[in-house]
Amino acid sequence: MANRPVHFIWLLDCSYSMQGEKIGQLNYAIREAVPEMRSVAHDNPAAQLLLRTLTFSTETRWHHKDPVPVDDFTWQDVQVDGTTNLGEALEVVSRELQTPPMPQRALKPVLALVSDGVPTDDWKAGLRALDATPWGRKAVRVAIAIGADADRSVLQEFLGNPELQPLDANSPKQLAAAIRWASTAAVKAASQPVAGPSDITVKQPQYAPPQLDDDDDDVW
Repeated sequence: MANRPVHFIWLLDCSYSMQGEKIGQLNYAIREAVPEMRSVAHDNPAAQLLLRTLTFSTETRWHHKDPVPVDDFTWQDVQVDGTTNLGEALEVVSRELQTPPMPQRALKPVLALVSDGVPTDDWKAGLRALDATPWGRKAVRVAIAIGADADRSVLQEFLGNPELQPLDANSPKQLAAAIRWASTAAVKAASQPVAGPSDITVKQPQYAPPQLDDDDDDVW
């Protein structure tokens, strides 16, 4: 059976509003989710799961620039600084979703956006750039809204599918559950074969974010 790549890209808000417990819990949650991603990948031998991380604040930076096979992936904690330039981050990702550097034949990429605030740049221009790429349109998109200040309307537009909703993470427990879900369910959804980058009629996979129980007293 052919082994086809699944490119999974974290897009992480590392603005100052994430300072303190939020960024600490985000680092912890992703680090803890990596073994579960390996398990999902091993259950789908036809797919090769490749991970990358892009952080955005005043600047957009590749935290893991080159795609790393999940078995070799080691999480390195991200740090906070600056404002929330989501639009720049989406433009940077859109360049990675051209063909090349993306292969002609691959499984749908996964874009997992995590944010707790409001974009401070022209995020709609970034979203248009992303939607203009065949792989960007076809990507399985997941959005996690951390806390009450997160702009859910932006995250909803990023999803590009009215049937999907951003996941709300209003506490450390909910954030851990959301990261775990994004890390596994989205990869499973992406592991379904597609016809190729020229086929823009392929619909988003039928999956739904879970209802996240929360009995924590610690709420953001």
